[in-house]
Amino acid sequence: MVEIHCVVSGKVQGVAYRTYVQDAATELELCGYVRNLEDKTVEVVAQGDPATLKSFIEYLHEGSLLAMVEGVAVEWRSAGRAYDDFSIRHDRT
Repeated sequence: MVEIHCVVSGKVQGVAYRTYVQDAATELELCGYVRNLEDKTVEVVAQGDPATLKSFIEYLHEGSLLAMVEGVAVEWRSAGRAYDDFSIRHDRT
């Protein structure tokens, strides 16, 4: 299984971006999580097949209606642990 670790910058907190990401991931049947970070960016970890993850990255660039995505830094890696679903995490560490 392949995993992506993304950090999304721009106006992505307080604009329903995490819910948008969770909905997109659920629709694409990906597992992982999304969470806000202290520096006002959003972290996304998603697992699935490479083609589906590439489609998911397009969703990350688009963002929710109120979001203004400025950048998406993507790191491809092997999955360290398997997630059962895609969740919104509320910790910021």
